[in-house]
Amino acid sequence: MYAAVRRYEGVTDPAEAGRLVNERFVPLIRQVPGFVAYYWLDAGDGVMVSTSVFQDRAGAEESVAKAADFVRDNLTSLLPRPPHVMAGEVVASA
Repeated sequence: MYAAVRRYEGVTDPAEAGRLVNERFVPLIRQVPGFVAYYWLDAGDGVMVSTSVFQDRAGAEESVAKAADFVRDNLTSLLPRPPHVMAGEVVASA
């Protein structure tokens, strides 16, 4: 399995960002081949974190591209800074 983690800072309206991600982005990411799970976290203080889990690297990489497109097209006023992106192979899980 592979995962991609994106950390967004300076989020202007976490509740609205969460609503839009849940209603519009989650259906898109579920369509990526190899999809396993997706989580969107409100870490407080204007920080939100997403975690995408896929069966293979290609799915994780596609999720990063889809997230970038979605943010650019739908969330620029809510997520004004580019995310810190990390991705890699899952080496332990429960």
